Amino acid sequence: MGLKRMVPHGACILFRILGIVCIWSAFSFGLTGAARAELDLKKVIGPNACAECHKDETEAWKKSHHFSTFRDMPRSKEARTIARKMKIKRIKSKSLCLSCHFTSRLKKKKPTPISGISCESCHSAGKDWEMVHSGFSGKGKPELESKAEAAARWKKSESLGMIRPHALYKLAKNCYSCHVVPQEKLVNVGGHPAGSPFELVSWSQGEVRHNLWYSKGKSNVEAKPNRRRLMYVVGLAVELETALRAVGVATTRKTYAFKMARRADDARKKMAEAAKAAPGVPELANIVKWGHSAGLKLKNNAALTEAADNVVKETLRLLAKNDGSKLAGLDPMIPKADKYKGEPPK
Repeated sequence: MGLKRMVPHGACILFRILGIVCIWSAFSFGLTGAARAELDLKKVIGPNACAECHKDETEAWKKSHHFSTFRDMPRSKEARTIARKMKIKRIKSKSLCLSCHFTSRLKKKKPTPISGISCESCHSAGKDWEMVHSGFSGKGKPELESKAEAAARWKKSESLGMIRPHALYKLAKNCYSCHVVPQEKLVNVGGHPAGSPFELVSWSQGEVRHNLWYSKGKSNVEAKPNRRRLMYVVGLAVELETALRAVGVATTRKTYAFKMARRADDARKKMAEAAKAAPGVPELANIVKWGHSAGLKLKNNAALTEAADNVVKETLRLLAKNDGSKLAGLDPMIPKADKYKGEPPK
């Protein structure tokens, strides 16, 4: 069953997921270590702990759908319809909805939502690293810390699980692990959309932008050109990887398989355009090669998983070797400010 048979003519994936799609764990995916690690609810400290220092970032977050989903999503008619089809009685209690639409932590050994999608949804549960990353090597102020001490502090924070902005692949995995829904039954039975029309640059530079720390809240600047170039290609690569894995675990010729095959094929085409625009970056051509190495069909999980794993390897090689300056040919393809999703908080 090839792609031409799996993707209905005129099929379209331009939809929104209940107003906001968030961070989904690798629920029932059976993925390799390349998948996003599930948030450890025992180590979630909650957004209030982060807000003690990151006041400006918190205010930016409160103006986003990531924040308002805590209140709005359970009241949504679409959400209640999906919950009823999935036989979920309470959206905020032991349901598939928790991982994507909320930040939860354990209370009396039960997952309990405490907010919308928040800091730890992207940067990982903070119990182990929160005090380390904010301790300035025990000197109280960043200006008293040497460069070597700061480097050691960040290295230790990351070893304890913190995902920092430079870890672009890990951050993108967190985004796509929800914006591409990895749950066949939720789509085929519940009628949940199979994902949003997500693109990393336009969505990250819109209402969820919070580049406020180094200006102390004075300016919420967009990412620099080299960063946007890397974000664009990493976003395409993770979209392709995630969709390949999704086709691999699909079991029936229904909506989920069709949508995921379409996403994979669209990502392959866009990556081919990127590889053509930046011929000096061989990793892009290698990603295209691996993207086409396995048929987009059912019962092909081993080949699709191998393809996805190699897309990851090439993406990490690209990030290790490039700062974005060799990707200038991609600039016409990268969304401009008028395409950003929502207005970034000032």
